[in-house]
Amino acid sequence: MSEYHNPVTTPRTSATFDDYTLSEIRRAAATGIYDIRGGGSKRKLPHLDDLLFLGASISRYPLEGYREKCGTNVVLGSRFARKPIELKIPVTIAGMSFGSLSAQAKEALGRGASAMGTSTTTGDGGMTPEERGHSSILVYQYLPSRYGMNPDDLRKADAIEVVIGQGAKPGGGGMLLGQKISKRVAGMRCLPEGIDQRSACRHPDWTGPDDLEIKIEELREITDWEKPIYVKVGAARPYYDTALAVKSGADVIVLDGMQGGTAATQEVFIEHVGIPLLSAIRPAVQALQDLGMHRKVQLIVSGGIRNGADVAKCLALGADVASIGTAALVALGDNDPSLEAEYNKLGTTAGAYDDWHEGRDPAGITTQDPALAARLDPVLAGRRLANYLAVMTLEAQTIARACGKSHVHNLEPEDLVALTVEAAAMARVPLAGTDWIPGRGSY
Repeated sequence: MSEYHNPVTTPRTSATFDDYTLSEIRRAAATGIYDIRGGGSKRKLPHLDDLLFLGASISRYPLEGYREKCGTNVVLGSRFARKPIELKIPVTIAGMSFGSLSAQAKEALGRGASAMGTSTTTGDGGMTPEERGHSSILVYQYLPSRYGMNPDDLRKADAIEVVIGQGAKPGGGGMLLGQKISKRVAGMRCLPEGIDQRSACRHPDWTGPDDLEIKIEELREITDWEKPIYVKVGAARPYYDTALAVKSGADVIVLDGMQGGTAATQEVFIEHVGIPLLSAIRPAVQALQDLGMHRKVQLIVSGGIRNGADVAKCLALGADVASIGTAALVALGDNDPSLEAEYNKLGTTAGAYDDWHEGRDPAGITTQDPALAARLDPVLAGRRLANYLAVMTLEAQTIARACGKSHVHNLEPEDLVALTVEAAAMARVPLAGTDWIPGRGSY
């Protein structure tokens, strides 16, 4: 009888304990601290890529190329504000603070947005003269921290966004490490220079929607009822949060999915709290419809928006505007391969750099280091952003025309199908090639 020999096999790695998970366990064991980063969720999640448009043919009549008009304008804040704002395009710049971003980056965002007739947003920490001076439409964020908040800046803004939560960390506050709290940032935020700061996770002067209603009334009185009042929530319970924001008197709802997130926070938050934007839009729209407020209270959505197709899909699902953060930073020049050698020195690579909180960004965007920040030319960077916004708008128009729509807001769920059962259930559109919407049965 021959001796039995074990066959040679290929070693298997664990799907649960993959290389990244093992490295995180080792890092936590060695340091005793959790990981902080920006860049939003990196795990694979259902996304707008899982939807496709049904272009017109015989049953629907398409519009001809660039010959036939396809509108892109949108009015925000017409519910109560005496001076609602009008955007020329359905894409805005999300809130990113001076502190997290350099003054040059904030100026560039204002320049790019203004060139395309859309708005930018202050983020936490107050309003800089560069941003106000170069933003034709500026939304002032009113956050739990109240850093830099004063009535004069509220009156200078074109709209006010009351931030309840963000997509990367619904229920959690932000972080700004000491190396980014320069003398100027500290002065604007009334903080000690060079000391780590953690923003509050909830507003100090209300505990529910009734208190929020009072706060919105106060903000209206401070601004003489001129400014639209937005309420921003991180996507977690979008139906109820939208309904309560409407009940509290909001003119506009901002809904932020977990796939975005330029602010730094714990990675465990980024990857395990909140829901994808794809799953959040339809419940929010349903709440507006149930209250008879769809298109009367406008819905801005954000969280992983990258191109005109993403914008068009958000509008088709019922949103009024899509907002970008990470994509805007990339357009300015963040994570550019031309800086690969410098990213390597930081232990990372172009396209993966997410330690924005450390203030060592070689692109000069997410830093307060004067030498690094000076690398960013706000005029050139603003032009790059304007080009990007123009392309996104043209792409959304192209899709709308192909679906026979004379305005991008005429896109609707019937123009969409889903590639996966999960996406069909979340977006409430049929699985491609069928009339089946999971959970709904047949039409």
